[in-house]
Amino acid sequence: MPDFSRENNVIAIRRFAAATMLLGAALVPTALLRADSDPEGFVRVQPEDVQWKDLPGYEGVKFAVISGDPSKPGVYVVRVKFPPGIMSRPHFHPDDRYATVLQGTWWTGTGDTFDPGKTVPVKAGGFMKHPAGGHHYDGAKDEEVILQLIGYGPGGTTMIRPEDGHTGPSR
Repeated sequence: MPDFSRENNVIAIRRFAAATMLLGAALVPTALLRADSDPEGFVRVQPEDVQWKDLPGYEGVKFAVISGDPSKPGVYVVRVKFPPGIMSRPHFHPDDRYATVLQGTWWTGTGDTFDPGKTVPVKAGGFMKHPAGGHHYDGAKDEEVILQLIGYGPGGTTMIRPEDGHTGPSR
């Protein structure tokens, strides 16, 4: 008789990841959408108008929706703020994401194994594309980092190893 324990573990991890994505989408309410359009559809957001919120599950990381809604179909713009010394663990997204570093040096790694020593720096003004399904990890080392991400929703995050959590020290 075949042993289905590994298969059952994989199914449990996939269910956990799906629940995490749904929870993340639910925790980004429309109330966070700060960018209001004028009657002609133009949107302006001043730096002082950005409303940073804690990103659930990502200790110390802040999140702000600038335009759109990442939980719904369509283009969205979000900002992510990593405090010094915090990096995400290996994960992937269902959509392409286009990242521009607004402040600090963002440290980026690819693959399933978390290794901050193999990350590549992207300085303020730099850009990186995360292709849909591309396994990666990223964050801050010695300074605060602010990113602007553009994607096409619905977005989400699937952890490669959910048991590792979402974030932790970069060293």
